[in-house]
Amino acid sequence: MAKYSMHLLVCGGTGCRSAHSAKITENFKNELDASNLSETIQVIETGCFGFCEKGPIVKIMPDNTFYTQVKPEDIKEIVAEHLIKGRKVTRLLYIDPEKKEKIEDSKHMGFYRKQLRIALRNCGFIDPENIDEYIAREGYEALGRCLAEMTPQDVINIVKESGLRGRGGGGFPTGLKWEFASKYQADQKYVVCNADEGDPGAFMDRSILEGDPHSVIEAMAICGYAIGATKGLVYIRAEYPLAIKRLQIAIKQAREYGLLGKNILGSNFEFDIELRYGAGAFVCGEETALIHSMEGLRGEPTVKPPFPAESGYWGKPTNVNNVETFANIPVIILKGGKWFRSIGTEKSPGTKVFALAGKINNVGLIEVPMGITLREVIFEIGGGIKDGKKFKAVQTGGPSGGCLTEKHLDTPIEFDTLIAAGSMMGSGGMIVMDEDDCMVAVAKFYLEFTVEESCGKCAPCRIGNKRLHETLEKICKGNGTREDIELLQNMSRVIKDTALCGLGQTSPNPVLSTIDNFWDEYIEHVDQKKCRAGVCKDLMQYVIRAENCVGCTACARVCPVGAISGERKSVHKIDPAICIKCGACIEKCKFDAIFIQ
Repeated sequence: MAKYSMHLLVCGGTGCRSAHSAKITENFKNELDASNLSETIQVIETGCFGFCEKGPIVKIMPDNTFYTQVKPEDIKEIVAEHLIKGRKVTRLLYIDPEKKEKIEDSKHMGFYRKQLRIALRNCGFIDPENIDEYIAREGYEALGRCLAEMTPQDVINIVKESGLRGRGGGGFPTGLKWEFASKYQADQKYVVCNADEGDPGAFMDRSILEGDPHSVIEAMAICGYAIGATKGLVYIRAEYPLAIKRLQIAIKQAREYGLLGKNILGSNFEFDIELRYGAGAFVCGEETALIHSMEGLRGEPTVKPPFPAESGYWGKPTNVNNVETFANIPVIILKGGKWFRSIGTEKSPGTKVFALAGKINNVGLIEVPMGITLREVIFEIGGGIKDGKKFKAVQTGGPSGGCLTEKHLDTPIEFDTLIAAGSMMGSGGMIVMDEDDCMVAVAKFYLEFTVEESCGKCAPCRIGNKRLHETLEKICKGNGTREDIELLQNMSRVIKDTALCGLGQTSPNPVLSTIDNFWDEYIEHVDQKKCRAGVCKDLMQYVIRAENCVGCTACARVCPVGAISGERKSVHKIDPAICIKCGACIEKCKFDAIFIQ
């Protein structure tokens, strides 16, 4: 076996692959072959590094050099300068936005400084398609310890002791969930991994499966041993082709190594895993809807009890956890429940993975200890708001989460505090908004999503959310009244109290939180017929500043509907009754004479 003195880690996640990281890997291999370096330097395509804003990323080990926004054509220079001459390619180094300094090592970057990676521990470090690399980082050691040294109840006790709560959004204690499933007797039990990640802007589960699929396989086997199940199912959306491919490879390798199948590691334990594909229905993130979808039925939730632990897949006891929850299990088994509970807060132990997106400098995937504040995440890890704009709101918990404001920035991130603030943890989406966002339009956008994704089974969700969306649309068009705001509040509370599943029960959160925190914007929309952010098109009016207009006629010539009139070298005017608000005039004007009010 070749001994390599240097490793080139190339991000192979979906985001970087879309920016030609596969070609970067190919070019590296070709250049190393041409320079006779391929026997001493190894190229490894890894999973996601997390710092998506700066991808594709290349990390050179052991000196830990971190190159950002690398292009395939940069590889020749990296090989010639860094690998052969020992001189770093400084133009590809990360530049700190505050200090304006180039940083060579990721440990000194604000993006990584406050992160603690448990679920993401192997992402960006190993080749996800090579089981040996997972094993080299204590992979399958936890499963071996469970089978050799622990009873099923011992395993459950460690998970209970850790305080791990479900990372899919519900936050239910994982150990208790496993214990419930273990107590029901049946000829067949199932372990289900929920990889149906449907939140807009969320990519936590996808990145774990792309970068470290064996951690989920190992955890599912441990769960199977703990609850007495022999079959595992991963419900994954078909829109995740790379995650599916790497999961299929990992399952095949685990079978070949005797880590799935019969008599695992020489024991009497039997466990195997199959994949089930979803069509991208957001409601199938709810466990009973997910189970029905796997059975070939409509993805609709059912009233609980019975819970899946008693009657789930094909009526058999079934335990459902999401990808991130499972990814924590092997480490908890190896390091102990007390170790995990020492991280985070008393009621929300451990870490949480977030997909940080929106109007923020450092878009990416982060994992932070529970209890960290929103301020730390947005302004330290996230690097603040893009283009020096003012922070306005952050939505946590995906489309069903609430919009939190500046007064909430020092709120610790944990399950209970976010709910108390009017939002929720959810599966981990975190979308940041700035002064250019209209909060009424934001609420309308998320209601549009939940209306589209509702299964339609219960009237509060099917009809109520549609009425909410229609009322918001009315307000955004300038036809709303104060009574409509009151109607939004009343309908939202009824829907929360009466909807069948979590989708309906949480869907009014964006409406209630934006009304609570941005009341003045709603009032402007209904009283003044004004959208301060200039987002609601029907409330916008294009106006020409007389003092700036030189009468060049450029704006009139590009107006597609002839809404602008005026003689050459005289002040022009825009007829609001004709104007379609396309913005062509603003783009053409060189004198800053046209503005939106």
